[in-house]
Amino acid sequence: MAGEALSRPDGRAGNQIRPLVCTRSLLSRADGSAQWSQENTTVLAAVYGPKSVTGKKENPEYASLEVIWKPKSGLSGKFEKEAELIVKRSLESIILAALYPNLGISIILQVINDDGSLLACAMNAACAALVDAGIPLSGLIAAVSCGVTVNNEVVLDLLKSEEQKNVAHVCLVFPSQPVSVVLELPSNVDEKPEKQGFITCVMRGAMDVDQYLTCVDQGRAASAEIAKFLRKSLGQSQVWALLSFLL
Repeated sequence: MAGEALSRPDGRAGNQIRPLVCTRSLLSRADGSAQWSQENTTVLAAVYGPKSVTGKKENPEYASLEVIWKPKSGLSGKFEKEAELIVKRSLESIILAALYPNLGISIILQVINDDGSLLACAMNAACAALVDAGIPLSGLIAAVSCGVTVNNEVVLDLLKSEEQKNVAHVCLVFPSQPVSVVLELPSNVDEKPEKQGFITCVMRGAMDVDQYLTCVDQGRAASAEIAKFLRKSLGQSQVWALLSFLL
């Protein structure tokens, strides 16, 4: 793959993501929580609900979703508000909101540390927290960042320093949802065919078509590894119990 011989600040190959760590149920007062780390980038996600809501948030057909992004320090600004909307729309694609009319689900994202790929890290943390809260989902999501260096090399899971130097980078959110779902837990979930395409694409800067397609291809491959890690961290039986709501 492109970028394999590239020298990066932390010594990784261009197509290599950082070590992943996922810890669940850290917050006793939340209905579900998960802390997701990609080495020095860490986000803590907390889920509250389904719970009663009033006013404009109440919908007789499906649950409303609220996402609140809390920076590591200081007040929320333009980036945080944009990130809230991106995460909200991405998660709405997998939450089975019709099961909870007139109720609401809140997701709080607290940035613990940012060393690049923060939006992707937050997406993965939120997905893990939803599963920990027992919210029925149509599938999981896996997010990954990809960028283009000044030397036109494509690299995955960018560090903060790489985001600042690269000519462009993109956050891609892929579905990790089997085409068919059965009640019985299969011996190997990874044997199930996955849906193609992606849910969300957020780009900063500009890259040509070939570079973009390379980002998508490498991002899809990396997302499969992230989803595999997420399933293992959450426990396959719990994940498939949530997916069985599709039947």
